[in-house]
Amino acid sequence: MSNPLAAGSLTGKRALVTGSSRGIGADTVGYLAEAGARVVVNYRNKEKRALQLVGKIEAAGGEAIAVGADLTDAESLDAMFAQVRDVFGGLDVLVMNASGGMETGMAEDYALKLNRDAQVALLTAALPLMAPGSRVVFVTSHQAHFIRTTETMPEYLPVALSKRAGEDALREMLPQLEAAGVEFVVVSGDMIEGTITATLLERSNPGAISSRKESAGKLYNVAEFAAEVASAAVDPIPADHTRYVGDTSDFAPLV
Repeated sequence: MSNPLAAGSLTGKRALVTGSSRGIGADTVGYLAEAGARVVVNYRNKEKRALQLVGKIEAAGGEAIAVGADLTDAESLDAMFAQVRDVFGGLDVLVMNASGGMETGMAEDYALKLNRDAQVALLTAALPLMAPGSRVVFVTSHQAHFIRTTETMPEYLPVALSKRAGEDALREMLPQLEAAGVEFVVVSGDMIEGTITATLLERSNPGAISSRKESAGKLYNVAEFAAEVASAAVDPIPADHTRYVGDTSDFAPLV
């Protein structure tokens, strides 16, 4: 997948992508770095992968740091942004990619804690580092974005409900963002082939992803969707703040 961003188009910009040691986050941070941004590779427990990605970016002439943080922990968040402030001085792009809720062995309220509460805390902590003209990108799925009007797979329901709650909570912050001159866009996509979520769904509901692909006609892969997320960091903001990736005809419009 070629980079959707022009070489040098983000020179001088500073970007943080949460959950970027692998998958969509890793490809997104790679596209931003290739376009000239200095990037923060955030991870929770995949330090080796994060450092490997940093090494790859640096070998290509870019600038990157890896910062571990548990987004559900306030002290961990504060430490991450303290390091970002010390190294980069601030942020121009925040991509809120990290999410979860299908992991085993987690507390019953973990999905809501990560996908709503932690996202609000993340943006609240990031705002003091973001100057007017900065951009926040929140990554979600059609299954979550449209959950109030379209049912989803039972296995995904806790994630969908918590992701939608997170999106709603972030949208409630729009007046605060607008007052600070910080832009906000939601990127909503269908199920993405090759992600951890798709793998877990297929494991718990065999045939779920192939069935969704047949219905949609096409599912984006990780690199393709990451290219859309990276583009959302610089493209004009849609009127309703939502950038839709892929077909939405199977989803009832929000009212």
